[in-house]
Amino acid sequence: MSCAALLGLRGPRLLGAAARPPRWSRRRSAGCEPPAGAAVRIGCASGFWGDTATAVPQLLYGGKLDFLVFDYLSEITMSLLTAAKARSPVLGYTPDFVSTAMAPYIKDIHRKGVRVISNAGGINPLACAAALQEVAKKADVDLKIAVVAGDDLMSEKENLKGAGITDLESGKQFPENIHSMNIYLGARPISRALDLGADIVVTGRCVDSGIVLGPLIHSFGWNRDDYDLLAAGSLAGHLIECGAQCTGGIFTDWHTVPDWHNIGFPIVECSSEGDFILSKPPDTGGLISFGTVAEQLVYELGNPQRYLLPDVTCDFSQVSITEIPGFDGGAVKVCGAKGLPPSTFYKVNATYLDGFRATAVCPVGGPKAVQKAKRTAEGILQRTRLIFSQLGYEDYSAVNIQVLGSEDTYGPHARRSIDGQGPREAVIWLAVHHKQREAVEIFSKEIAPAGTGMAPGLTGIVGGRPKVSPVLKPFFFYYPKNNVQINLFLNGQHVEILEEDLTFTSDEVVSFDLPKISSELKDLPSGPHTYRLEDLAYTRSGDKGNSANIDESVWCSKLSMN
Repeated sequence: MSCAALLGLRGPRLLGAAARPPRWSRRRSAGCEPPAGAAVRIGCASGFWGDTATAVPQLLYGGKLDFLVFDYLSEITMSLLTAAKARSPVLGYTPDFVSTAMAPYIKDIHRKGVRVISNAGGINPLACAAALQEVAKKADVDLKIAVVAGDDLMSEKENLKGAGITDLESGKQFPENIHSMNIYLGARPISRALDLGADIVVTGRCVDSGIVLGPLIHSFGWNRDDYDLLAAGSLAGHLIECGAQCTGGIFTDWHTVPDWHNIGFPIVECSSEGDFILSKPPDTGGLISFGTVAEQLVYELGNPQRYLLPDVTCDFSQVSITEIPGFDGGAVKVCGAKGLPPSTFYKVNATYLDGFRATAVCPVGGPKAVQKAKRTAEGILQRTRLIFSQLGYEDYSAVNIQVLGSEDTYGPHARRSIDGQGPREAVIWLAVHHKQREAVEIFSKEIAPAGTGMAPGLTGIVGGRPKVSPVLKPFFFYYPKNNVQINLFLNGQHVEILEEDLTFTSDEVVSFDLPKISSELKDLPSGPHTYRLEDLAYTRSGDKGNSANIDESVWCSKLSMN
């Protein structure tokens, strides 16, 4: 089923299941071509720093993998890791990768010959690799551990301050108090590290999909101008980079997804021709269907015809997702990605310090709990503002009062109780932002006194006194690829310098004609109709720093909804 114009046609009746066996068939069939040679199997065991520890064993022992990949980094994670490294030079990577994901299984990973790629290096990939070497040494296994370095731009901070750089989204000038700056590197350094014989590749910041595209370039020898293949490999990475999000996690039809406690993590079986099957290990929970994969396809995508990555500019508007029968838990065949030359620039994610914040969470019980919660929150703010005026502090930069249980999330669409009393229990969610840490510390200390000096029924403070935390905001800009030097290390030794080949790049914007709607949609109803959005569309929200979006794979773009 084509995803042309992001039509994720809703409902199983529109999903034409491909009649094929549960493994790659060597017979040619309509649509995607079967692999020309042996397929490569890649499983993703982490979608973020803090993902479940159950993913590694299910993929390692049930996935029949060639490569196991881990995605840990978000924009804010890089800033947190920068703060960790400032406390100690041996920190700055995600320790869970070493202690939880690798240490218990490193002997079996070595025995099975599964190669590992992860961006767990964060701000300090060399330290991450050194920690892994200690784990390997204790386990008495001989592993070649490679490091990709060169994404950290903090050494260029002073030069960039006067370069007239502005944020890609807001147009804001380059901040004075930059906290971190990291380039989104591509997949080529990863593939080169694998070429050099690495068993494990640790990177700093790279595009999330690069941890999948890298091993595919290495395995199949895809060239820099094989744009369609690079786009297909990037699509495979894009779909599985967030782990269980494509196997039924946060699915619109969540009630159809079984066994969340044992949700399967994704595996792509990729061919040298670029098409692939997406599945999960047998005997695991979750669900792989057209809907679960279509939702992840549009996740954080923006323009589906111009998805910019360091290795290729992708056009996903004609991607085909077809369900395959015979797989435990479901599987889909994916093909149709197209590619164009990448840009001559890398995208950079910087973060800067913008004051401090704290959040108080307090349950409130008894009659009129919502009214008591709102008045308590307002009273705390009034009291702290009085103290601020006495000490000469400015007002808060921002405050947020939300009473959980009152449907505040729905704003003007909230449903109020018939008797006017509201629920007999609610939760205060009170967050503040201020330029000065001292002001937020005052706020933090004034939460507990509300328990004796304000409304009855304040039953506690979740987590104790609110913690004061720095506010780190993102700042995005482009940086020339020819100014970047990428360094490869193998077992702690520097082995190679990589410089970007700009031969196959272009900054020309190519316009596409919008895909036409398939004629198979002619039987849809016409005229005014009323539906719930969840009955018409698969939706998936995404965020990059301060920017959030909701992507939809709609049932029919021509359907009139009044």
